[in-house]
Amino acid sequence: MAPAPSQEKPPEKAKFTFPSALTVLAVVTVAVWLLAFLVPSGQYDRNKSGAPVEGSYHRVDSGQSFVDRLNDLFLSPVNGLYGIQDEKTSLVAPDNTGSLYGSAGVVLFVLAIGAFITVVFATGALDRGIGRLAHRLRERGALLIAGVMVVFSLLGTVEGFAEETLGFYGLIVPLMLALGYDRMTAVGVIILGAGVGVLCSTVNPFATGVASSAAGISLGDGIVLRSAMWIVLTGVTVAYVIRYAQRVRRDPERSLSGFLPGDRDRDQDRERASDDASEVPELTGLHQAVLVTTGLVFAFMIFSVVPWSSALTGKADATPYGFELGWSFPQLAALFLGAAVLVGLVARMGEQRLSSTIIQGAADFVSPALVILLARGVTTIMNNSRITDTVLHSIEGVVKGTSSGLFAVIVFLVNLPLAFLIPSTSGHATLAMPILAPLADFAGVPRAVVVTAWQAASGWMNLWVPTTAVTIGGVALAKVGYDKYLRFVWPLLAVLAVLICGFVALGAVAT
Repeated sequence: MAPAPSQEKPPEKAKFTFPSALTVLAVVTVAVWLLAFLVPSGQYDRNKSGAPVEGSYHRVDSGQSFVDRLNDLFLSPVNGLYGIQDEKTSLVAPDNTGSLYGSAGVVLFVLAIGAFITVVFATGALDRGIGRLAHRLRERGALLIAGVMVVFSLLGTVEGFAEETLGFYGLIVPLMLALGYDRMTAVGVIILGAGVGVLCSTVNPFATGVASSAAGISLGDGIVLRSAMWIVLTGVTVAYVIRYAQRVRRDPERSLSGFLPGDRDRDQDRERASDDASEVPELTGLHQAVLVTTGLVFAFMIFSVVPWSSALTGKADATPYGFELGWSFPQLAALFLGAAVLVGLVARMGEQRLSSTIIQGAADFVSPALVILLARGVTTIMNNSRITDTVLHSIEGVVKGTSSGLFAVIVFLVNLPLAFLIPSTSGHATLAMPILAPLADFAGVPRAVVVTAWQAASGWMNLWVPTTAVTIGGVALAKVGYDKYLRFVWPLLAVLAVLICGFVALGAVAT
């Protein structure tokens, strides 16, 4: 008798997963190193501030042998961290004498704020604060949606609140269902609430901070434009989600996500949500003290970096007021390290727990720190092979004759595909800004406008691209299909894109 045919299923093919930012930057590093052999070397004359002089580009000999170039590739991560730029030759190497070219200050700042944020979350104060807000507003649907979204957006604009939102689906989803909304409403509240804040980052250290450092400007430059964007775009996004939620409440058949078994039993859901809400722990005096301390730390950070004389007078070269601190990344890193200890003392965490939490927080943020130094390493290869100015020169012709407003819009559009390839805002900023910032000088546009256009492109893409854990993880936790989320969000994306272009163009023209 012939043996029965095998019933084993053929092995499933491995699904393609988009590589991490570290892998992408490693590939970019090698690619740029190879391209440096083909791209001719050249440079611009520089003015007193170090900005390139338009029309002064000329070819030069890089003077590098193959061994020199190989050494640059090998040392690119090290140079990206603490490479020193020689004042005479402009070459970058770890043992040079000159000014710091690497991103050591930014890397330490990222680790410090990572420690601070982790300590704040370890106290449970922020989670309980948002939970209590949802509890108090649970009977007023539109106000609940607006309140939670504004809080998420505020956290997004000041500290890049994104991945942390994944812990709130267990609270927000049942509340939305209990109020007669659907799961898509919960997704909109969480993803779009925090996402629009990150898109309009005012002092977000992982977006605005890193980009400003790479562009050679203060973190506070352009904060007026970004604040206006945050107010308007947050308002539009909140209104969009509320409009959809009320439409679903009036006619459940218009829900884009549909309802799972049990979702349509409104009384049961309302009772369950009320029970869940009644179990939200009280916000103790200790937690209130932590929240106040955290708010004061971020408020002081904003105060310390804003160029108040320029912001209030509208003159870029205004004489600084006596109370201006003009802090940069070294001072901010020290601020957040001290603030992490302060919050731990306020929360009475104890020495052992506080120490381990600070260490764990810094460790959790090693990944974005590595992304920053790898991206900076790419720029050291371009600098040492003297092709950075050649790339600038190739784009200079496009910028010439372009109005300042159109130039700002082009910066936004150009960064959209880059944001898809490099979803890490820190890596994207460190890689792109050394090219984009000097272009602003050619177009007569403040570098702060370029930073704003860049971060808007990065934030806009991260509202929907499947390479971000916040989006994919969020729709999975809410049990909403990704395709349905795209149907829900695309009209808002179109409106936001138009508003962004209008803001950056207006910012370029007005300044």
